[in-house]
Amino acid sequence: MTGPATPLDFLPPAQRERLLALGLEAAFPAGTRLFEEGGEADRFWLLRSGQVDLDIHVPGRHPAPVVESLGPGQLLGWSWISPPYRWHLGARTADAVRATQFPAGPVLGLCAADPALGYVLMRHFTGVVAERLQATRVRLLDMYGPYGSRPA
Repeated sequence: MTGPATPLDFLPPAQRERLLALGLEAAFPAGTRLFEEGGEADRFWLLRSGQVDLDIHVPGRHPAPVVESLGPGQLLGWSWISPPYRWHLGARTADAVRATQFPAGPVLGLCAADPALGYVLMRHFTGVVAERLQATRVRLLDMYGPYGSRPA
């Protein structure tokens, strides 16, 4: 029996099952702070339902401006991939969220034990990093650039 497509379908079935075996179901009410910019990045999530807003600390601005919103089917968190294992953005649930949570240490151990899986997973997460950095760049230019859509 084949289930619905997931963001992990880029992995061969056996590797995907090994990764999914490390996942834990998680649920968060609206307004939950999942992580703070600069905090220890020791996990990531596959969002199943709800929305998470990514924000960035800007001195003199409170609350931190939202730079991107993520929803069902998207991966949340990439800072666990490489040292210093610190979040580059902050995240708060915009509404109730259900997700599969993956612990970074065991996932990195799985990648070390299966370099082919590690390569595919890291290559995929590199794409996630590129998308998030581009979204952040565009949002910050929109907010602070001289020709942004914000009223003067």
